Order: sequence, then C-alpha cells, then structure tokens
Amino acid sequence: MKSTTSSLLVMAALAMTVQSVKADALSDSYLAMFRPLPSEAPAADNELTEAKINLGRMLYYETRISKGGKMSCNSCHVLDKYGQDNLPFSPGHEGKLGGRSSPTTYNASLHIAQFWDGRAPSVEEQAKGPVLNPVEMGMPSADFVVEVLKSIPGYVEAFKAAFPGEADPVTYNNFGKAVGAFERKLMTPSRWDDYLKGKKDALTAEEVKGYETFAKAGCVTCHNGPAVGGAMYQKLGLVKAWPDLKDNGRMEHTKQESDKAFFKVPSLRNITETAPYLHDGSVKSLDDMVAKMAEYQLGKTLSAEEVSSIVTFLKALKGDIPKEYIAQPKLPESGPNTPKA
Repeated sequence: MKSTTSSLLVMAALAMTVQSVKADALSDSYLAMFRPLPSEAPAADNELTEAKINLGRMLYYETRISKGGKMSCNSCHVLDKYGQDNLPFSPGHEGKLGGRSSPTTYNASLHIAQFWDGRAPSVEEQAKGPVLNPVEMGMPSADFVVEVLKSIPGYVEAFKAAFPGEADPVTYNNFGKAVGAFERKLMTPSRWDDYLKGKKDALTAEEVKGYETFAKAGCVTCHNGPAVGGAMYQKLGLVKAWPDLKDNGRMEHTKQESDKAFFKVPSLRNITETAPYLHDGSVKSLDDMVAKMAEYQLGKTLSAEEVSSIVTFLKALKGDIPKEYIAQPKLPESGPNTPKA
C-alpha cells in the first residue's frame, strides 16, 4: 500500500514538472516575439547628432511656428504627460478639435509609420504635418514657416550647426529632420525590458501571470516587438463589427476599399498613462479596452479575473520619462522682422 501511494506521488510530481516545463516553454516562445526597447531608433537618412537633437528639442517646444503663436508640438504631445494630453480630441490654434486622438510621441519612432492611418512614413515626415494643418497649428505654408525661422537669429545659427555644409540649411525638410532626430531618442524603458533581458525578478508573480494571460489570449498577435505594438495595421472589429464606427481609417489615406476600418496598431507601452483609448478616444477605462479588444478582435469573452490579470501586466509597461532629455530649453529670441502671431 505504501509502495503504491509513493508511486502515485512520484507520478503526480512528474506530471506537475512536465506541465511546468511546457508552460515555461510556451512562455519562452511568446517572449521571442518581443525585444527590449533600444535607446534610440536610428535612421539611415537622418544622423542623430547632438546639434540636430538640440535644435529639434527647441523646435518641439516652439510656439512661433503656429498661426496664433500659442501652439507647439508639446501642446498636444505633452512630454511630461507621457507624450499626449489625455483628451479624446486635441484643440488646435482656434480651439477647434482635431478629428482623431493625438497619439503619444514616446517610442513612436519604432512604429511602422506615423498617424493612426499611417500616412506619414517617419517621425520626420509626421513632424511637418500638424504645423500646416488648418485645425492644428494653422500655418499657411511651409515657406512661411521657413520665413519665421529665418527671422530668428538663434535659429539660423542652430540650423547651421545641425546641418553643416549646406548653403541654405533653414528649410522645412530640415525642420522635420531636426524634430525627428529629437523624437528618435524619446524612449521610456520599463521593468518589462529588464525582464526581457533576463532579470526574471523584474516582474512580480502577478505581472508574469498577466503576461501569460495576455499572450495566451492572443494579444501578442498584434502587440509585439520592442514597442509592444505599432508594427502593423489591423481592422478595428476584425472578427465582430465594431459598433458605430464612423471613421474609415487607413482607407481615407490610401483610397483603397480593402483598407476600410484599418488603423495602425498602437503601442501598449505606457498604456496606463495614455487614456482615453482608440482613434476617437471613445473608451475611457483600460479594463473596458482590454475586454473590448478580446471580444471584437479575438472573438473571446474574457473573465473579469483575466481582464484584471492582463491589466496588471500592462502596468509593468509604464516606463521612465527621460526628464533631463525633455527639459524645455531656452528658446532663441525673436528678431526685428519676426512675424507677430
């Protein structure tokens, strides 16, 4: 009898060991879909020099390149608030609201493209868009932006330093390159990165369980890579039609019917800090967002416990804001011919 009992105990222990090994192997296979956050996202056609980054930082905070003289990149993409403004839609220079929620600029340089519909291929190109948007910063033309910048002696010198050897360095393309260079180092590493690098105690047991729930539910299909998203386009309402969807998504840019309701998959880094969610800011709660994604994108109904577990993991994606890097610099003084707002 004792022998039989001992044998059963040994078999049970072996079974548990096998299950544990399988679970670890499964977790490791999911981990292969991720990468630690790099310190920067280099670009082949935009060298990240100190002079260029310093210029880009100034331009990110510059309000004189808006029609009313009050708006800057930082107005909607607030760097000390995780790169956004926590509003469904951001007000522009006349107080009018934009048509989509302003996504964060942190870690955005890792994305496949910029804007919800991917109409800008890089952060350099994205930086040039809002300045000329009539609802956002409202400047009448790229030439007028250049005129303003050339009228400020400090910017003329800063552009010369950032783009040495160019006969006429103050151009709108170089404006985009400078802001892009600054944004390519806007990274927010978190404990998740330590975990990916092998520091297994970087996450709590509850956070690891949340990651496994996240992975096994199928969230990793779209939310993977170093940004935990941002690497593909996906249809909103993939397996179940999204209710009251009025935005045609990427189709508005490509004019292709096949792109209707497709949006760039957002990064989940700092997701706890960037509510409200979706392109229209229509979802206020992260728990609600997780449940809706499971239902409409994966065709699954998650229990309250599973949703809570996933949110616990997502909290570990909150990174550190680089306070010294984003500190607002002193901007150059206007010249005698600098246009008034």
